[in-house]
Amino acid sequence: MKLAEQLRSYCVRGERCPPDLVRRLVERAASDSPQMAAAATEELFRDLVEPLSDAFEPRYCDAYAELFCGIVALVYPEVSAASLLERYGRIRRPRPIPRRGVNRIVVLSRVTLGADVAITSVMLDAAKRAFPEAQIIFAGSAKARELFAMDGRIGHLPLEYGRRATLCDRLSIWPELQPALSQPGTVVIDPDSRLTQLGVLPVCPEENYYFFESRACGGQGSLSLSELASDWCRETFGVECARPWIAPLPEECCPEPPFVAISLGVGENQGKRLADPFEEMLVRSVLDCGAFVVIDKGAPGEEMERVERLVDRLPAFEDRLFAWEGSFAAFASIIGRASMYLGYDSSGQHVAAACGVPRAVVFHGFAGERTLQRWKPVGAGTVTVVRGDRLTPGRVLEEMIEATREARATERHFR
Repeated sequence: MKLAEQLRSYCVRGERCPPDLVRRLVERAASDSPQMAAAATEELFRDLVEPLSDAFEPRYCDAYAELFCGIVALVYPEVSAASLLERYGRIRRPRPIPRRGVNRIVVLSRVTLGADVAITSVMLDAAKRAFPEAQIIFAGSAKARELFAMDGRIGHLPLEYGRRATLCDRLSIWPELQPALSQPGTVVIDPDSRLTQLGVLPVCPEENYYFFESRACGGQGSLSLSELASDWCRETFGVECARPWIAPLPEECCPEPPFVAISLGVGENQGKRLADPFEEMLVRSVLDCGAFVVIDKGAPGEEMERVERLVDRLPAFEDRLFAWEGSFAAFASIIGRASMYLGYDSSGQHVAAACGVPRAVVFHGFAGERTLQRWKPVGAGTVTVVRGDRLTPGRVLEEMIEATREARATERHFR
């Protein structure tokens, strides 16, 4: 069993991780050998950190905090793991933001685009409404900032976090964050961001830091992350009904409505896909219903090649099947103009929810029941969640097409 898997088993059982195992894994992840560091870092996050987070089990938050405070202290020996853990125990408690003395609010990115729509945008909405005179800053990648490009109130603090970087590279953003977030009058909103390693890294004076512990929030309930973020904003900002939103630049190379937008992206998690030929059958069936379809080619590499092969197999529909290539923000603009959205559990579903576009999404390969409940795309517009874990691919296809037919009858979005 790998070191990360051994450590995860201790966390799941509620036992303290053996320090020698933690040290061995960290030494490998912080190795001078780029190959060793990359492999060990991937093991650390893929097999330990992400499974604990994806379970949305409140007790795992305690295990993660103790574990990662120790990891930070091993990389930065001048830092006390005990002090970091004590701080985490304080900042995880929600409290209201004072109305006076705040002139700058920095909302940290969640790093992944779907989470920035489903969660981070909710907090940006609340910040704008609660502090109409304050400067609102989104801290994250340029790619994510494009989702809010049309809103003149949202400034940008450029930060790049390498999801494939080594442990030391991921932690190196910490010294960069501290001076940028410690200016007088600044409040920092952390939506459980990987930029702070889920709240572990102190990036500003504690009294100016507000942390949404999304992995524990909601307990055993079935509310989505967007709904939980809205509840947190009511308690923290005093704002009712904060909601997800986007404001990307309009995409000019977009067909005129009505059309169906489809994304087959899975965020590099192949476990979310259904086996071939499901995707081709889905697109073909939607086209057979008479729809004009805009399908996103997605990121270069496996996803784009997969979509291109699919399109090549459907030459009879070339007049109604448009394969689109470009940035995610541009495709988000296209989704916002669509009459329906179809796809897997990925970023596009949250864009559709934020825009009130009817959507049917396939959930497959997720960690557990609470994972589905937290990531379901709630919002205006009808939503159909089809569970690939319980149904055969054929039955999944039937439910997706039935949702398409119902949309056809109610939305009249087919030519």
